[in-house]
Amino acid sequence: MITLSRAVAVGLVSSCPLVALAQEPPKVQIPQPGVPQIMTMEGRYVRAAYNNEGYAILGYKLANLSVGEPWMLIEVGLALRDGVPDYDVTRKELSLDTPDGKTVPCPTTEEFRKADLRALQMREKVQRDSINYFPPNAHQACSIQFFPDPTGRAMPWDKVSMSDQRACLGRLYFPVPGGIKHGQYWLNVKFAKSVVRVPFRILTEEESKFLDKNYGDIEKQVEQAFKKKN
Repeated sequence: MITLSRAVAVGLVSSCPLVALAQEPPKVQIPQPGVPQIMTMEGRYVRAAYNNEGYAILGYKLANLSVGEPWMLIEVGLALRDGVPDYDVTRKELSLDTPDGKTVPCPTTEEFRKADLRALQMREKVQRDSINYFPPNAHQACSIQFFPDPTGRAMPWDKVSMSDQRACLGRLYFPVPGGIKHGQYWLNVKFAKSVVRVPFRILTEEESKFLDKNYGDIEKQVEQAFKKKN
């Protein structure tokens, strides 16, 4: 069953204390997207964000294990909110913000094929988390095929045609200048009238341990931060 789980937040930042008092839950600073939206944390390496128009979710477990590598692979799900008119998403609507302030556009088919990312794709088959969390109105399976398997027969698509009933899933690839580094990243998805920005953090070893140890407390804190008003 495709469901939208609870409204909880997103990411960790370097200002998180690595040692917390036993009687006091840890405090985290939540990254600010700069646009009106709700952000959620569905798992240790699954992040989502949405507004009244669109919804985006990503899984980045492989990216978190790829520090120093020149290309980033993330799994992505996109949907429109209930009642929103149909919309076509193309590559130009997708970009990645890096910790050093650069914005990386979605690569062309030629750039993707030239990079020969078959080894990265093989790793992704085992180093991944489910991102099958969507608003209840999005119940029809839909594929995002900007970057099909180069060893297969599928051709790359120029766009993904979305309706408010479609739950679209696929892989995105981005060349990261200087290689993947620790720090805060944002996936930017431009819908017809707004932008949804999904934050995710490539964690250091210390941050990973902090998240594993305090996951429940962090989840509660960010849930409160983004609690829907009655």
